[in-house]
Amino acid sequence: MATALQFRQALRVGPPGDIWHKPALSAVATLGVLNLTLLALGRLDLALYTSAGGLGALYGHGLPYRARARTLAGVLLGTVLSTAAALTAAALTRDAVVLVAVAAGLAALHKLGCDAARIGPPGSLIITFTSASCAFVPQRPADLPPHLALTALGAALAWLVGMAPALLRPYGPERIATARALEAAARLARSAPGTPDAAARTALVGAVDAARQSLALSSPARWRALGDAPERLLVHAESALAAPAGPAAESVTESTTESTTESTTESAAESAAAAAERYTAWARDLRRGRPLPLLDLTEAEAAELRAHRPGPRPSLRQALRPGSALLPIGLRVAVGCAAAGWLSLAFGVGRPYWAVVTAASVFQANSTLSWHRALQRVLGNLIGLAVFTAVLPLAHSGQPAMIGLGLLCQFGAEATIARSYWLATVFVTPMALLMTEFAGLQPARTLVADRWLDTCVGALTGLAACLLVTNRRAATRLSRALTGAETATREARVAAADAAVGSEAAAVRSGLATALLELREAADAATGEWRRPALPHQRTADTEQHAHHLLAALLERRGARP
Repeated sequence: MATALQFRQALRVGPPGDIWHKPALSAVATLGVLNLTLLALGRLDLALYTSAGGLGALYGHGLPYRARARTLAGVLLGTVLSTAAALTAAALTRDAVVLVAVAAGLAALHKLGCDAARIGPPGSLIITFTSASCAFVPQRPADLPPHLALTALGAALAWLVGMAPALLRPYGPERIATARALEAAARLARSAPGTPDAAARTALVGAVDAARQSLALSSPARWRALGDAPERLLVHAESALAAPAGPAAESVTESTTESTTESTTESAAESAAAAAERYTAWARDLRRGRPLPLLDLTEAEAAELRAHRPGPRPSLRQALRPGSALLPIGLRVAVGCAAAGWLSLAFGVGRPYWAVVTAASVFQANSTLSWHRALQRVLGNLIGLAVFTAVLPLAHSGQPAMIGLGLLCQFGAEATIARSYWLATVFVTPMALLMTEFAGLQPARTLVADRWLDTCVGALTGLAACLLVTNRRAATRLSRALTGAETATREARVAAADAAVGSEAAAVRSGLATALLELREAADAATGEWRRPALPHQRTADTEQHAHHLLAALLERRGARP
């Protein structure tokens, strides 16, 4: 029964992402311009190099434009450098064993860099896919400069397309981040009065923190356009956390009569429903670009708003310091990708980089999630191969049709990736195979057979690497996070007892929220590891419960609303 439940969890289809259309349209626009230009020039065989840079249009869509400009430039620079390394290796040697090692090494660096920098979806996989593909395209040293120039051209266009929406909605990302926090507050308010969902409370803490980080990264000009209206909305959203956090419904004593209890419960439910409606309405206005209300704040809320500063994110150096939980994952990627590529070569597959990319896609935050991803990848590839076979006659009708099908698959992949990875892979598989045919038509049977074999080899090898390369540092990270959360809880208890306000209360609450989020992330990662020491589950649950109680108490003292 447990196995059936795990299968259902791995293959369930969730709701669509709220901004899925942004990366989808950006990628289609970028690749469409690049591919149609190459088609007009009669050089569609060069599409791999322009696409390597053009796929950078998928990144950064959740960031304010000021931060997006820097992040997107960094991702695209990394893409160009990785492509340069792959093409240089291809020019220096034709030894497939060496090229697999190069592709595996690059995949590990991509994983470490993207995870340490907290680069959002699609993470390291796109860069790994393009660089591994380039490593197995025969090169001459004289071809390197023009091919790299094409990659840089695609990257430049991707940057422009990614930044173009700033001309229409310069503060759209900040609005969306604030709307997400309000929507999380509405979900919490709609939960059963007196017994709010702990997951919903943590989700609201995370959404508020993400929104404040987004506002902190915004351009200073945002103050002239929006003022502090978004921050005031976040203060009201955070007020939903002032509801009792679980079984501490101690405000209703044993001497309270049953009728009074029922009346209080009904009143609380009506008040929560009204609050949820307010949060939802404000979120709708934010998403639709309407003017923002300038909400009133209590004196304590206003003092904390003036004093509040988002906590700093861990630096890249801190994230990759010795002892980091990311380092075993990087080792897994290197070992798993190399083994997958070499095993694919042993089976006589002509495109071992597919096995490398499959293995790279399997590695997630822990072993359980990696198993889910392997299952999703295999199922999605199987269905995707059937789709590719079905559309092949249309694709072979001409290069314009091939380009159109490729763009349609790209759009479908982005439309479904937030809902389910296996569903998105149904579109990714034919898109990758069509890109292979841009340089010339390939035997369909060989393409399908190689892809299926590489998928199985990559998925199984990736899972084997998860078992062989253990990540005991995940348990160490949980221990550190637990200690940090307990320290933040003690500080919050003192602040609540002293009725702290202003900068002191804001700093204590911010520290407690940050510690709570790190504890939940560390616990989720450690729990999903297959080979690990015993974990302090009860101590973690108790600490989280106490932290939520103290957050509620601090917010109630501040003057939280129902």
